[in-house]
Amino acid sequence: MSLWHIDRLGHRGDGIAISEGRRALAALTLPGEDVEGDARDGRIVSPRILTPSPDRVKPACRHYRSCGGCLLMHASEEFTSRWKTGIVEAALTAQGLEAPVKLTHVSPPRSRRRAVLSGRRTRKGALLGFHARASGVIVDLQECQVLHPAIMQALPILRRIVTAGASRSAELGMTVIHGPEGLDVAIAGGKPLDSVLFHHLAQLGEAGDLARLDWDGQAITRRPPALPIGRSRLIPPPGAFLQATAEAEAALLAAVCRMTAGARKIVDLFAGCGTFTLPLAETAQVHAVEGLAAPLEALDAAWRSAKGLQRVTTEIRDLARRPLQAGELRGFDAIVIDPPRNGAEAQAREIANSGVSRIAFIACDPVNFARDAKILTSGGYILSRVEVVDQFRWSPHVETVAEFQLR
Repeated sequence: MSLWHIDRLGHRGDGIAISEGRRALAALTLPGEDVEGDARDGRIVSPRILTPSPDRVKPACRHYRSCGGCLLMHASEEFTSRWKTGIVEAALTAQGLEAPVKLTHVSPPRSRRRAVLSGRRTRKGALLGFHARASGVIVDLQECQVLHPAIMQALPILRRIVTAGASRSAELGMTVIHGPEGLDVAIAGGKPLDSVLFHHLAQLGEAGDLARLDWDGQAITRRPPALPIGRSRLIPPPGAFLQATAEAEAALLAAVCRMTAGARKIVDLFAGCGTFTLPLAETAQVHAVEGLAAPLEALDAAWRSAKGLQRVTTEIRDLARRPLQAGELRGFDAIVIDPPRNGAEAQAREIANSGVSRIAFIACDPVNFARDAKILTSGGYILSRVEVVDQFRWSPHVETVAEFQLR
């Protein structure tokens, strides 16, 4: 076996190991550690720690070594915080940018209210959980330090749903959202829904007290899974994207509200179901733009049923292919933008020429965010503040919310 030294962590959380001029990836390691192991295809299989880092801690979950849900549970919280802010700083530096970067929130354990689980029927019942690290194997969850307790308590009934409706040959996807009305469960990839399966699933949904059970687009149970967003009550479409923890959502919203304070007319780009639109409408008119119809229909219904909100308008538009043009943006006082992981390069170019005075930019990929930030600063904006929100505890994912002001 070869001896390796862990130089640093890559952006996906693997250690970058060095040995006599060679480099390899080593999972579950930390910078400064010496490890032993053989490298295959650029990866050290099962590295043995020889000199542990002082930042190493005992993982809190029995599934940690196999489950791919958490990759950094062996690192102290202090290390993870430094590492995540460092990733953002490095991405900005690579673009020639500087700004104060501050960690403002770490979601607590067992707070994940939204999760996408994988299920498969077996001879003895069902497997339900996350995929193993770099594998299609499903780790059957018996405990989890990430998921909300309400989701964990429902695992037995969710496994019965997998047993009833999954085929032996295909994997079933299950999006589970915990809210005040109970669990909202959306199934994708299940068996065709006939009358016998419908009746069985309806019984399971009732037994599990599920607010909603949706089977590939067909509702099985119909109690509205309403979620409070500001003064509104939102009924999201099945399997909707929501911020993974309520605590992180509150941290992001607080930052966005500070960055847009005083604006009378705001455009919310990549608005989704209205995480930011609906609270911002308490003090400003908001135009929400999103590429999918279902989230905007849910947003509009929530706005119409709420009291005391200012005007909200919606627009279905693929902002990657057809961004709002600079001229369309000029009538707004502030821009809120929350693009997907690949960022918003085309939209950023239009914003850079818009002359809108303030931007609140939420991002979930530091490298793509830094690219878009460079476009904005080249167009005359100042990047005045970057806040890191660690919503996905123990994972390498990094979320930021940044403030841009027109020079």
